[in-house]
Amino acid sequence: MNKALKVFLFGLMAMALFVMAACGGTDEAAETPVEEPEETTEESAEEISDEVVELDGQLVVYSARNENFVQPLLDKFSEETGIEVLALHGADPLQIQEESGNVQADIFISNDIGALGYLHGEELLEGSNPEGIDTIPAEFRADDNAYFAISARSRGFIYNKDMITEEEMPKSIEDLFDAKWAEVENGYAITRGGNGGMIGNVSALRYEWGDEKTAEWIAAIKDNAAGIFEGHGDIRRAVGAGEHSFGLVNNYYFHQQLLEPTDNNVGFIYLDQEEDQMGVIANAAGVGLVAGAPNEANAHAFLEWVLLPENQVAFVGESLELLINSEYGAQYPPEVEPHIIEFADLKVQDMPLKELGNYFEDTKALIEDSGLDLDLR
Repeated sequence: MNKALKVFLFGLMAMALFVMAACGGTDEAAETPVEEPEETTEESAEEISDEVVELDGQLVVYSARNENFVQPLLDKFSEETGIEVLALHGADPLQIQEESGNVQADIFISNDIGALGYLHGEELLEGSNPEGIDTIPAEFRADDNAYFAISARSRGFIYNKDMITEEEMPKSIEDLFDAKWAEVENGYAITRGGNGGMIGNVSALRYEWGDEKTAEWIAAIKDNAAGIFEGHGDIRRAVGAGEHSFGLVNNYYFHQQLLEPTDNNVGFIYLDQEEDQMGVIANAAGVGLVAGAPNEANAHAFLEWVLLPENQVAFVGESLELLINSEYGAQYPPEVEPHIIEFADLKVQDMPLKELGNYFEDTKALIEDSGLDLDLR
């Protein structure tokens, strides 16, 4: 049961017992006085009532995820709890760091577990023990539960089936070293260097290859890509429309393009699946508790609320990502359902996702030093 709900019910019970005691109860009760437990005193009932009132306040959420994915979840939380949510969408994780002397946010929602790990390493997220946290596997949460992931994704190539066949497509992230891929019809597309998915991608390559080879890969894709876009949504639409043959995206953008009324003749390549290859690069989206949160009680209430199975499903929402707890039954449209591939069926890079946080800040510097701008110019 939700902690806030349990506190509310306990408060009602406490106050009922207090009223009964004040009125004297039955004759039998008057003849045999019963010592009231400490929790039923007027003072403690008032304390419980105060905690319930506190949960009627506000919650400030900073989110780096797409507003269309996050706002319906926050609206659901407000409707079910009465807590007003003030949301800043498109927030940079470093904003949490910049405001550390004057904390504004209670919760940070990230599309990159590396950003959460980085903030945690900087002591900007605070440990907790919310009810339901055991539903999240250890590899998808901090040791002190300061952050945890709920949905996951993998990197790969979305491609236009009218322009290139599956057999003709590159099958490894390492293939992009070869300039020949610049020669496919209308070339291929990547995001700007500061995109969260690109930062996670490069961090994973640093773990796998080291900095020198990774820097060479960044320089190669910067020189050979025909299009550099703000985000993955721009890439999926461009590939679907035939502006480029393929693009490097997270797999759920392929799922989204399948739902377009036109330009939906697309496929997807899960990379590096051969025995001698490293496996697909993975990442995850989740939430973190900001250290010194102004509305701490409400922040804890949100963590427990979002861990409920139905709300883990709601966290995925319109993003069409994969639930870490797939048994909770995220629903996918019929156009997408046949294309859902669980991580258990993929060869995934042998890297603990929590390692991404150790690379986050240095990765941005490496991307820029290698010639790929963090922002579009």
